[in-house]
Amino acid sequence: MRVIGFDEPGGPEVLRAFELPEPAVGPGQVRIRVRAAAVNPSDTVTRSGLVHDRYAGVTPPYIPGWDAAGTVDEADPDTGWRTGDEVVAITLPVLDGGGAYAEKIVVPAESVAALPAGRDFASAATLPMNGLTAWQALDRLALEPGASLVVTGAAGAVGGYAVELAKHAGLQVIADAAPADRDLVRALGADIVVDRGAETVAQIRAHFPDGVDGVVDGALLRDHITPVVRSGGAYAALRPERLNGGVAPRPGLTVHEIMVGTDIRQKDRLDRLSELVASGVLTLRVADLLPAEQASEAHRRLEGGGVRGRIVLEF
Repeated sequence: MRVIGFDEPGGPEVLRAFELPEPAVGPGQVRIRVRAAAVNPSDTVTRSGLVHDRYAGVTPPYIPGWDAAGTVDEADPDTGWRTGDEVVAITLPVLDGGGAYAEKIVVPAESVAALPAGRDFASAATLPMNGLTAWQALDRLALEPGASLVVTGAAGAVGGYAVELAKHAGLQVIADAAPADRDLVRALGADIVVDRGAETVAQIRAHFPDGVDGVVDGALLRDHITPVVRSGGAYAALRPERLNGGVAPRPGLTVHEIMVGTDIRQKDRLDRLSELVASGVLTLRVADLLPAEQASEAHRRLEGGGVRGRIVLEF
């Protein structure tokens, strides 16, 4: 089968096609014929070598990709999945047999959900990793309905899901946005939209002089945004401290590091995310659809910034 990966970390140019044996299905597992795989910022981190220590013991090629959508090719009958079922799935990049940039992947049944009703493979592939990340962030913040939440990077994939999930949970959402993104962020449901940049903190404080209850930091602003959090509030970091630096500790601020890898077998959440898409609560956004062989171009564009939604690779 064809996969897209790399044998040495580096720039986008290291990504290329490889031929590998088809993976076998074991107990409790599902094999998926991948039709679409989303390209996420963490894929570029994997490819760059910043986390090479995590997979140094894996035999190359190293296959990136968390998100896949496609059809069940084979499954352990006890899983309840049947050949031809249309599904979305999440898998650990490189590890557990490889990531989602592959014609076929094998994953635990707990990492699979039905394709959202009425949606296509490309758009559905943008859901699992980003939706679970946003859900985990909100879960860790544990805000009550009516509480105030700042979402930075709200026009991005995780940020957009965070806004919509937060509104669905009854939170008051404040989001930052560049001028070109203000209408999008409002359409996602933000109650208050402030300018991204040097005035962000001051504008939020003008609305909430005592500070907000929590922050989901999709833009990785870290210490530039934590001054908006009230004493006793909380902040959710969407990338580990060792990759982007930490947040300066201060009394009364709780910091949560969000690690979506711990939630890839949260089938109840994945099922619920699919249902929320089908019911119109969550918005799937595809920035572009490219042939899998153009993965290097997808990585270049993502690293260049300004992508809204997710670039998706088609197999």
